[in-house]
Amino acid sequence: MTENHVTVYEVGPRDGLQNEAGIVPTKQKIALIDLLSETGLRYIEATSFVSPKWVPQMADAAEVMAGIARKSGVTYAALTPNMKGLEAALETGADEVAIFGSASESFSQKNINCTIAESLERFAPVAKAALAAGVSLRGYVSCVIACPYEGTIAPEPVRDITQALLDLGCGQVSLGDTIGKGTSESAANLLDVLVGTIKADLLAGHFHDTDGTALANVETALSYGLRCFDSAIGGLGGCPYAPGAKGNLSTISLVEMLQAEGWETGLDMDKLHVAEAYLQTNIAGVADAL
Repeated sequence: MTENHVTVYEVGPRDGLQNEAGIVPTKQKIALIDLLSETGLRYIEATSFVSPKWVPQMADAAEVMAGIARKSGVTYAALTPNMKGLEAALETGADEVAIFGSASESFSQKNINCTIAESLERFAPVAKAALAAGVSLRGYVSCVIACPYEGTIAPEPVRDITQALLDLGCGQVSLGDTIGKGTSESAANLLDVLVGTIKADLLAGHFHDTDGTALANVETALSYGLRCFDSAIGGLGGCPYAPGAKGNLSTISLVEMLQAEGWETGLDMDKLHVAEAYLQTNIAGVADAL
């Protein structure tokens, strides 16, 4: 990997589709992931092993993982909030699992029904078991800049939970601007605090594009040394527990900006367009119609 390389972490099949109003058929999810696997992406977040009561769009997680055509060199990841989810993910051969916390107490209660401290206690055995099983472990932090319930979030609690997730064994922590209110200035204020004690290569940026500022936030994060960014094909997504979270940063928009500025991504733009066209024709329309 060259110093000029930026990793694009595709989250559309999970973080994108979980927020669709309708249930996308399993075969179409599989087809989308298979198309994404051909683009040069090295990381694809395929699904989430969560309660179908709370996130019905992800009820077919095991079927999705069993049905995809795995491509060598691609890491297929799944969100696993508890031991039951982890065990199910391991049974289906997930290459990486993720745990997720929040920098906002209110959002933590709304999203996973516990305090931040309680969430870390819950994640500890999941993290330990995941590492013992030999799979990679990723962490997510929600509301790193603003919360739909509390407003602006100070950088210090973001730093603290990020470090706590790293201490649990996460190889990388993705910083989520969950409602897309971040600006270059607020992103810089956050990273001024975080990179003072945490290495930039342990961090990823996850910027939602609610106000059209995601690409500017990526540029700011690049200047602080971050070299991994989450995005979703077609700009899918949001968060079912975050009012106003309209969508993730579009993968194609991210790659176009990076390539225009001389960064290497290793991605095939033509194949990304094929995947996005499939999404728009076969998935977005289905979800809207249901």
